[in-house]
Amino acid sequence: MRIRRVRLAWVAWIASSALLLSCSNNPYPGADDTVKVRYGALPSAPKTLDPAVTYSSLEHKITANVYETLLEYHYLKRPYTLMPGLAQAVPEARPLGDGRVAYRFDVRPGMLFQDDPCFELGEVGRRTREILASDFAFQLMRIGDPEIPSQVVQTFSKLDGFSQFRERLKQLRESEEGFAELRIDLQYRRAGPIEGIRVDGDTGLELVLSEVYPQLLYWFAMPFTAPVPWEAVVYYDGKEGRDFFRDHPVSSGPFKIAEYDRFFRIVMVRNENWYGVRHPEWKAPGTVYPSSGEPGDAAAGLLDPDYVGRSLPLLDRIEYRIEKESIPYFNKFLQGYYDAAGIIRESFDKVVQQGRLSSEMKARGMRLEKSVDPAISYLGFNMNDAVVGTPGGDKARKLRQAMSLAVDAEEYKRIFINGRGILAQTPIPPGLFGYDPDYRNPYRTPDLDAARKLLEEAGYTGGIDPETGEPLHLTFDIGDASTRTRVTYGFFIDAWAELGLDVELAATNYNQFREKVKKGSYQIFTWGWIADYPDPENFLFLLWGPMAQATSLGPNTANFDHPRFNELFLEMKDRPNDVRRIALIREMREILERERPWIELLHSESYALYHGWLKNLKPAGLSLPQAKYMDIDAGLRAAQRVEWNDPIVWPAWAVTGIGIAIVIPGILTFLRERQ
Repeated sequence: MRIRRVRLAWVAWIASSALLLSCSNNPYPGADDTVKVRYGALPSAPKTLDPAVTYSSLEHKITANVYETLLEYHYLKRPYTLMPGLAQAVPEARPLGDGRVAYRFDVRPGMLFQDDPCFELGEVGRRTREILASDFAFQLMRIGDPEIPSQVVQTFSKLDGFSQFRERLKQLRESEEGFAELRIDLQYRRAGPIEGIRVDGDTGLELVLSEVYPQLLYWFAMPFTAPVPWEAVVYYDGKEGRDFFRDHPVSSGPFKIAEYDRFFRIVMVRNENWYGVRHPEWKAPGTVYPSSGEPGDAAAGLLDPDYVGRSLPLLDRIEYRIEKESIPYFNKFLQGYYDAAGIIRESFDKVVQQGRLSSEMKARGMRLEKSVDPAISYLGFNMNDAVVGTPGGDKARKLRQAMSLAVDAEEYKRIFINGRGILAQTPIPPGLFGYDPDYRNPYRTPDLDAARKLLEEAGYTGGIDPETGEPLHLTFDIGDASTRTRVTYGFFIDAWAELGLDVELAATNYNQFREKVKKGSYQIFTWGWIADYPDPENFLFLLWGPMAQATSLGPNTANFDHPRFNELFLEMKDRPNDVRRIALIREMREILERERPWIELLHSESYALYHGWLKNLKPAGLSLPQAKYMDIDAGLRAAQRVEWNDPIVWPAWAVTGIGIAIVIPGILTFLRERQ
């Protein structure tokens, strides 16, 4: 009996050791090694997946892939170019003769939503239905619903009758008993119609705007305007164990959500009902890999003949894990468990050397991609302030010019952001119409001698305020009181101190800063803007007088209100991209150059690392539906994971030690008894 126990102990020890020696730190099942899965990470789960509400880039990583839109951007071309999506063509404006303008979308017939139980509300046993023009109209009404916190209400208020619908809906809910309990589509029907939204049969959608607004089309390439079935909004009400609609999109796009765990992972799989999958013979623009792009795309491998013309999507699945901390996320990327990653500050010098990928990373088959974002960061002046603003006249103008000449944005980006970014000369970033790579703003090349001369002409010789005999005192407000932020913006304080100016850094929390801005109690501030859509209007409107923060709570935080600039903006904003529009932009540029409401800093630049097995990824500053174009070499990934990750052996050695401690005494006892 004792012999048997000893044998069993030996067997158990050997089996345990073998099992532990084979342990891996791979977080994915082995079956995935041959599947085209795109692995990524999110710092947190999206707050909402309701397309009427979503606005953050994090949310768009999901919504851009599950919600298809009437229009979309060409994946490779720059400047960004619109092409048909669910619409059969990009519509052209049709003037109505009274200042109004109409656009007609013709929706492709025969397209389906994903299979979902919500569709049984319309018909028992039904799992899907056709995407109709009325689904787009329903979503536009949702944007106008006062109980839905959509951030794009102002944009769609240009539709005839949109604001009136919003008000009627609110009044009916407040005044008519039982109205708020009606099914949501019936509420909209009672409060409607919206004169500017006309549904013509199953596939016709005509929109009438009260004014010319060519930028409207860009909004139909964003998830805000994606088709939403009324059944989904009604069914997913959070009752009887059902999800809320904000967590349960019903897909019209190339992928659909298969798993949504806010604390662990979000999984999307191919949507077999997507029109690109069901009708590959259509060869619709957004359902096949493109055959053209911009210069350099072919050399970058983005026009590989093996991909051109292939039906999309190329991936089987997308999986995002929730990774709250950036360092563990980056380390897992280095192990091959994520396909792409941004570069964390702690590892930047190891990964990037002299602006290029380090030899160590190249040896691992990685690629470094740089992309300039359609964005700008800047320092601004409150143009309503008596000292630095318009009331100060020529004296204040020269002060602003001098302060602009003192700021070295090149040095700033080298010290604080690892050299990333393109020096901004105007508000318009690269990739947009009107950007001129050869233009150099004379007030954005640092020149302390010229700055001191301008200060002298302004009456502040050596930075001294003649009224006090002391250095001119100004305040620079920021909405972050952290030590790191104070050090960062102290760079500008030091630059202005070189001119003899005494600029105080007034650091508060963001809410206090916003309150100061609302009250107009600030002189200098820092701000930034990321494009909603790729048009110069989306940047130049930040300096248009009617958008001034002081008068309209608009995004013109500088409160810049220049009559000629305003006049030029009104002519420029609605024009097509032609020679006249360029001329208008250049004249506006000259005004900003001279008046200096902003000190332009940088157009941010994103650096990202990609493993060699991730194919066809082209960085984009806008939230484009990129995933359907990507591909994965699953075999290469599996092989390199094995190469880069040794089995976890310390538990096996621990078991071995314990096993020896347990088994050896038994063996010795057994031998003694045999003797």
